[in-house]
Amino acid sequence: MSEAIAVAGTGRSVGAPVGWRELWLKEDWWAIWLGLGLVIAAATAYAHGTSIAWIAVTPARWSTPDQLLAHLSANAPRYLAQAGLWLVLFTVAAVVQGWKARAFVPAFLLVYALSFAIFALGAWDQAQRYNLEPPLVALLVGLAISNLIGLPRWLDAGFRVEFYIKTGIVLLGATLPFTLILWAGPLAIVQASIVSITTFLVIYFVSRKLGLDPRLAATLGAGGAVCGVSAAIAVGGAVGAKKDIPPIAITTVIIWAIVMIFVLPLVSRLLHLHTAVAGAWIGTSEFADAAGFAAAQAYGGLAGTVDGIAGTPDQAVWAFTLMKVVGRDVWIGIWAFVLAIVATTRWERTVAGGRPNAAEIWWRFPKFVLGFLLASIIITVITGSLSLADYDRLVKPALVAPVTGLRTWAFVFCFLSIGLTTRFRDLAPAGARPFLAFSAGVVVNVLLGFLLTAVVFSSYWEGLVR
Repeated sequence: MSEAIAVAGTGRSVGAPVGWRELWLKEDWWAIWLGLGLVIAAATAYAHGTSIAWIAVTPARWSTPDQLLAHLSANAPRYLAQAGLWLVLFTVAAVVQGWKARAFVPAFLLVYALSFAIFALGAWDQAQRYNLEPPLVALLVGLAISNLIGLPRWLDAGFRVEFYIKTGIVLLGATLPFTLILWAGPLAIVQASIVSITTFLVIYFVSRKLGLDPRLAATLGAGGAVCGVSAAIAVGGAVGAKKDIPPIAITTVIIWAIVMIFVLPLVSRLLHLHTAVAGAWIGTSEFADAAGFAAAQAYGGLAGTVDGIAGTPDQAVWAFTLMKVVGRDVWIGIWAFVLAIVATTRWERTVAGGRPNAAEIWWRFPKFVLGFLLASIIITVITGSLSLADYDRLVKPALVAPVTGLRTWAFVFCFLSIGLTTRFRDLAPAGARPFLAFSAGVVVNVLLGFLLTAVVFSSYWEGLVR
């Protein structure tokens, strides 16, 4: 049976089976209830010819402080309603799970206030030039506050990294209907699968050669193979990783994600790659959605302004989306399921010397992945009879875009909380081995991605039309 993990401030532990009570005692299920509730609300509004866009507000693009203040003044009721919605949903979930409201509420209000400021910075018209994507800025702001200023430990009650990312992943499912995978075409899915599997295996086996625990090796591998933070948290839970393992993987992923924001567009420009080819290469080689989107947008903006760069900005973003957001991100559930089985039947049997408990696979499996799949199915049913053009024209602005906005808020809450709870001194004992193992995967990932994108399948990507 898996080791129970103590939950600070609750007097309980998680990780061990609790029967049907897990439906309201485990944050995986709460992420499903909250995420699916929002998706169903969005789908219901869409079916009645309206939208939840009013409450999914984010700061509008601005160039002067007066414009930002005008937007805030005009939309203050929307932000207050949104903050209230998040506060009620997360507080109810936290209290039922045993957290104290008097600690959670002020901490979450701080998270929301900082997140708004980060969103506002990301909406600055110069933000794209400096790749100031909100999730990455959130991480850097959190790290700076945690390591340079410091906050009282009791505020950690509101810095619920896993809860926010799990809710965000459920919402992510609504932006990835199975019809979108079909529209992407088999070739894009094949390329993404090759890269995901290869990258995972390289990182995992190099990690093991360096003597790292298999759970850390698996968490690092998933972080490089899929979508960084989300995958690291999902797989960390699936394999029963100790609480200090996901932060190691997350920090490593983010370091390389930031590096790739600058390196991939720069090399693409030096090679004068077609915008779609560059977008697909960024999609196979970047480790975080926000970072990759920023890089693809930056390179796409060079089309028509720099001699020798063919294609359009839309082709860069669409190719990136097919490779990263569609092709690689859907592997979250696959890796979590497979590695939960491996951890239970192989690693724990080796450690304990006994027969594995088959039921442990179910208890260990990250349930929020089921929410991801259900959200995808809901949108698939709605869009099953539509063409891609109709999806873009009808469904995306009224249904998918508001859900995407709420998902981005959840991701910013998560990245900010990661920074606010990460103390570099706590990561020092891990040494350089995790970084070296992940870096080996980076080298293979980048070279393999370039070979597949710019050589083997270049004609496909250059002919890509959205």
